[in-house]
Amino acid sequence: MTLAQTPKHGFDIEVPVVIVGAGAAGLTAALAARDGGAEVLLLERDESPRGSTSMSQGYACAAGTRMQKERGIEDDGDRFYADIMARTKGKADPRIARTVADHSGAAIDWLVESHDIPFRMNIAWAGFFGHSVNRMHGMPSRTGEELHGALTRAAANAGVDLVTGAHVDQVYADADGRVTGVRARRADGSAETIGCRALVLTTCGFGANRKMVETFITSFGSAPYYRYFGHEGNEGEGIQWGLELGAAVGCMDSFQGYGALAEPYGIIVNYETVMHGGITVNVEGRRFSNEVADISGQALNVLRQPQGLGWIVFDDARRALVEELPEFRDLVSLGAVRTADAPADLAGLMGIPANAFLQTLADVEGMAAGRAACPFGRDFTAKAPLSGRLHAIRTTGALFHTQGGLMVDEGAQVLRPDGTLLPNLFAGGGAACSISGNGVDGYLPAAGLGTAITLGRLAGASAARLAGI
Repeated sequence: MTLAQTPKHGFDIEVPVVIVGAGAAGLTAALAARDGGAEVLLLERDESPRGSTSMSQGYACAAGTRMQKERGIEDDGDRFYADIMARTKGKADPRIARTVADHSGAAIDWLVESHDIPFRMNIAWAGFFGHSVNRMHGMPSRTGEELHGALTRAAANAGVDLVTGAHVDQVYADADGRVTGVRARRADGSAETIGCRALVLTTCGFGANRKMVETFITSFGSAPYYRYFGHEGNEGEGIQWGLELGAAVGCMDSFQGYGALAEPYGIIVNYETVMHGGITVNVEGRRFSNEVADISGQALNVLRQPQGLGWIVFDDARRALVEELPEFRDLVSLGAVRTADAPADLAGLMGIPANAFLQTLADVEGMAAGRAACPFGRDFTAKAPLSGRLHAIRTTGALFHTQGGLMVDEGAQVLRPDGTLLPNLFAGGGAACSISGNGVDGYLPAAGLGTAITLGRLAGASAARLAGI
């Protein structure tokens, strides 16, 4: 148990709002709490905060933003909500889905206008994987590191006290579930107790906790080739604290997967190559899925192949789409991109059967020409077939981010199983239940950061109001 009674001797220090976890959700919550007039202490277990935000590509989906309007994109909360429920087959929590759909656009606009976060839109992702319109808001560099850095600088400018190397290992609460403080332990073994009026948990999910994954996400925990690609600090502590306090959890089997992680380099392969006409084959040289049906579910598709491996194959036209992106440049420099003028030669570089690979390419060419239908349901007719020089990158699938977590209300305050509120506990990011429903196939691209930013803002604002009472 990491829950303890309020110390009789009091706390070493006290602040109105304590936030645990300095990723996108925690930093956004801190900004919102400061905007609400509260003094904030943001505690981060790592000496140099990076986490899931920095490991991502930095995209957040949001509806009804000013950037969308400027590009003539008609979008609002109703349309976003409909897309969420359609993608999750109605399994997303309606209240959380509605809250994120209605408040995501305002959260992005607020970060841009009030805190100088340099969001831009990525038009290449329009209409893919469940979004009926383009909602992809990211950084100019298209990296999560830039987003995390911008949020960190904004927090410093707003007067947020960020303490790194402070691992919260205990939460103090009264018998009624009211949190009274936390204990933060430093690397040298010293510890400090901190009292608070409101606690915001933004500790991310539980992807690094193999036991929790095997317990809650059986579809992945039992995969023949298990691979986690996320921050090692995502151990589910915030969710566990909430459970000990009597919180409800939801969609604990939900996760974001990714079937295009370069093997063995552990670098994301930019999926634009596939979205615009590239294919994925296994080590036998054969396609095995509709590559553009489900970017998250493709992780399991790949992991179920022989050796848990696949090869993304594309031509010069598709390579041009990603040539300048940082992940692709890194892969080129590491020699991960195999290139050949003839398909048979590329098969040799890939170490796969040439005859099967050549037949696969011929089959795809026939599908693009409308002479045959894809057995997996992909429509190739809208894209030019692969031609000329070809490239290939070996990939595997991985669990990126768990999506289940603490149930929250419209203000990101944590709920008990009976629907009543825990007195002063809030949650956002991976610590809160997301909008992905159940399993792997409900994830919408950029929903992780979109939900983190939206619930983070609501949590911070709600905590500031409560702390001011």
